[in-house]
Amino acid sequence: PTVASRHVARNLLRLLTSCYVGPTRQQFTVSSGESPPLSAGNIYQKRPVLGDIVSGPVLSCLLHIAHLYGEPVLTYQYLPYISYLVAPGSASGPSRLNSRKEAGLLAAVTLTQKIIVYLSDTTLMDILPRISHEVLLPVLSFLTSLVTGFPSGAQARTILCVKTISLIALICLRIGQEMVQQHLSEPVATFFQIFSQLHELRQQDLKLDPAGRGEDQLPQVVFSDGQQRPVDPALLDELQKVFTLEMAYTIYVPFSCLLGDIIRKIIPNHELVGELAGLYLESVSPSSRNPASMEPTVPSTGPEWDPQGGGCPQDDGHSGTFGSVLVGNRIQIPNDSRPETPGLLGPISGVGGGGLGSGSEDNALKQELPRSAHGLSGNWLAYWQYEIGVSQQDAHFHFHQIRLQSFPGHSGAVKCVAPLSSEDFFLSGSKDRTVRLWPLYNYGDGTSETAPRLVYTQHRKSIFFVGQLEAPQHVVSCDGAVHVWDPFTGKTLRTVEPPDSRVPLTAVAVMPAPHTSITMASSDSTLRFVDCRKPGLQHEFRLGGGLNPGLVRALAVSPSGRSVVAGFSSGFMVLLDTRTGLVLRGWPAHEGDILQIKAVEGSVLVSSSSDHSLTVWKELEQKPTHHYKSASDPIHTFDLYGSEAVTGTVSNKIGVCSLLEPPSQATTKLSSENFRGTLTSLALLPTKRHLLLGSDNGVIRLLA
Repeated sequence: PTVASRHVARNLLRLLTSCYVGPTRQQFTVSSGESPPLSAGNIYQKRPVLGDIVSGPVLSCLLHIAHLYGEPVLTYQYLPYISYLVAPGSASGPSRLNSRKEAGLLAAVTLTQKIIVYLSDTTLMDILPRISHEVLLPVLSFLTSLVTGFPSGAQARTILCVKTISLIALICLRIGQEMVQQHLSEPVATFFQIFSQLHELRQQDLKLDPAGRGEDQLPQVVFSDGQQRPVDPALLDELQKVFTLEMAYTIYVPFSCLLGDIIRKIIPNHELVGELAGLYLESVSPSSRNPASMEPTVPSTGPEWDPQGGGCPQDDGHSGTFGSVLVGNRIQIPNDSRPETPGLLGPISGVGGGGLGSGSEDNALKQELPRSAHGLSGNWLAYWQYEIGVSQQDAHFHFHQIRLQSFPGHSGAVKCVAPLSSEDFFLSGSKDRTVRLWPLYNYGDGTSETAPRLVYTQHRKSIFFVGQLEAPQHVVSCDGAVHVWDPFTGKTLRTVEPPDSRVPLTAVAVMPAPHTSITMASSDSTLRFVDCRKPGLQHEFRLGGGLNPGLVRALAVSPSGRSVVAGFSSGFMVLLDTRTGLVLRGWPAHEGDILQIKAVEGSVLVSSSSDHSLTVWKELEQKPTHHYKSASDPIHTFDLYGSEAVTGTVSNKIGVCSLLEPPSQATTKLSSENFRGTLTSLALLPTKRHLLLGSDNGVIRLLA
């Protein structure tokens, strides 16, 4: 969920704005069935713009992420982004709109409408004040502003207006009349107020007097409510084009139906808007294509018409709310009545009929988010909320000890864990002679236990190495003999036995892609290379060279595959060129047994030893660049994250050391509730920033 939110959802949200940029994206699409002008009363604007078609796939992907991880995605990630999109600019003076911000407003309103459909009733009521103050009021402040012009002019403002009406009407439908009066009266009243202001400006007939005013001074106009507001005369034309009689009608009809009598309390100027709507009806009626179809839907054209639509004549066979015919107690819906008479009371028919219009998914008022197995709750939710707030530039590994998942199943100590390159699965090898493949998808609230997808049982001894050959996607595991097997079927593809059973293999490493070789060291300090595509050995190199440095304990291959470094039980390290087989350098690196080596980009080697130290080397430089000591126990397992090493000791302490300047070291003790037993192995998931910790009791834990 964290990766999806940070890398996928964030970019999709940014993409949404681009869907509405530019005047072409803001044209209304031509629908095949031209609906009569009166369908404007429907709450779901039936006039999509081109941008809505372009943004369709983006929205469905965003909603898919919400379906997967549940409601928190809507309230904690999408809503804050919406309020960021619509936030007004600086507090001082009117904020200028650019075309990106204008598109952002359209995107924000569209996304809010999608979100509200999926919110449960309790959540909607909880965040209603936030929606009102962080979304609706800022949008309305741009929309009804007398001083801010839209870069694309009246067209963009009209679309934003239609979308906002839709959005507010949807919220009103969801929460009911009483709640509208409590929570939404301010946005609704602001919306209606603009008509009065324009009406008064029209009566006052603003004179443009360029000489009389200063350079940047806008004329102040006193309105009938006694307030002075600055007005930009150049904008009046744009405003007149947007807030026409038709817009008054489009806004008045849904709200008079939705609010009923409350409209008188909430909206002081509702009579004026009602009159404008009436004027529009009069202007439209004679010119309409099919006047007969209008009769049942036009009550009296004053503001005094019955808000519930009771004035509709019911005797013409059409019931005014449904556009359908009652036959006995059955409702017959005539096929052709739908595009002809959508009715003024579109919204109410939606409530009565259980769905709006054709009842298609796009028109539902409320939809359940399906319960997904990956829904966020408990620790996962807390961790996810923290992670989406962290800036993406932070290159440090932070260990919070949040327990996310447990993987029980091994009956012996876990000797090694290795995530696959995709980080969707990981492998673990144990003393119980099995290798298990586990899925890493999030389930439950942090306490859930996950079963393995596959158990490989062909080994005869305790397993000390497991890894993935990236190029052919095979798994390599070693218990003294190497097994190469298929992680999808669990079938053994090849086993490599040591040539002499008395000299078993002591260390194994896999070559990075595109190589398909495995390198292994046996107890007589011979290094062998095997290519899994062909039988037999590729190369065989002797590492001892006259000295007796002991057993090879650890092998590491550089990320380029050009060199291999071997660490011996005497603390000696040997660097070998894989292409020529020449020993580039051998040096006494530690005083004790070498426990683990990793090779990093930029020819850097990191080694840990039983002399309690973790050392960072450059391949061909004599002196180490960093040297860390752990106080109580040697660092027997570590992994790398960027330029940091994450270390683990037997006393269950997790440390983070920097490989760059300046040196820094921090340690955390694992608490007993998060991790039981003794830490035996550790692996880090770099993209997800999680740790996999294996224990001597056979349980693996995923912690963040």
